[in-house]
Amino acid sequence: MDYKLLTFHRFGDERGSLVALEGEHNIPFDVKRVFYIFGTKDRSVVRGCHANLYSSFAMVMLKGSCNVLIDDGEHKEDVRLENPTQGLYIGKMLWKEMYNFSDNSVMAVLSDQHYNKDEYIRDYNEYLKIIKTAAAA
Repeated sequence: MDYKLLTFHRFGDERGSLVALEGEHNIPFDVKRVFYIFGTKDRSVVRGCHANLYSSFAMVMLKGSCNVLIDDGEHKEDVRLENPTQGLYIGKMLWKEMYNFSDNSVMAVLSDQHYNKDEYIRDYNEYLKIIKTAAAA
């Protein structure tokens, strides 16, 4: 399964901390899009629930915490993000669900592709069919 935890260097002193995210350096791709998730009302909120044909992502909790379920159609992994010096790289064609957001959490998501609504697979059963077809080819 094409995912890995990323560790970012923290710079800081008595004034506070800073983490720099750089495409093709500590983010494993050229960053073409950044978006963030915030305002989740309670822990029952689930975001994502899709796979992407072409996009890879790096997720970073800027504030708070959440869990990320990663699924390749055969195996599932659950990763907890709760530190702004840690990120999660998720490659293309992996189903992802973000859930269990803490109060006032903020997640930044970086992508190697510009937004394209046509690359999203939002139905899990359709995702499984695509994965099985690709594996049989």
